[in-house]
Amino acid sequence: MNIKISTWKNKDCTVGRLSCGDFRCLTLELPWLDNKTNVSCIPVGTYKAGKYESPKHGTVILLDGVPGRTYIEIHAGNYTRQIQGCILVGDGLKYLDGDSILDITNSGNTLKKLLSILPNKFTITIERV
Repeated sequence: MNIKISTWKNKDCTVGRLSCGDFRCLTLELPWLDNKTNVSCIPVGTYKAGKYESPKHGTVILLDGVPGRTYIEIHAGNYTRQIQGCILVGDGLKYLDGDSILDITNSGNTLKKLLSILPNKFTITIERV
């Protein structure tokens, strides 16, 4: 099984569309800052991934093989300040907290739905459009 994430850059964040079979949702990442740890979105590429029990976020998706980076997760959250180089999923984009940076909505439920359709191991392809 393969997840595809098509992303585009904004000044303060990177947004995207995730597709996996019939499942679709939106993604939110940090802006591109040369793949710097904890402050940059993930570089384009295809990565091995799987379900993972994160000590901080519970059951998440863990990407493996991101150049120069470790413990890159797809987890629940609403704001870019909750991202340390990872990816948030949700069903909408909205300005929630007044900081002029897009936020993502319904993240927890979206992650649960995504996890429910995935096998334990799969691949994720990230592209910029």
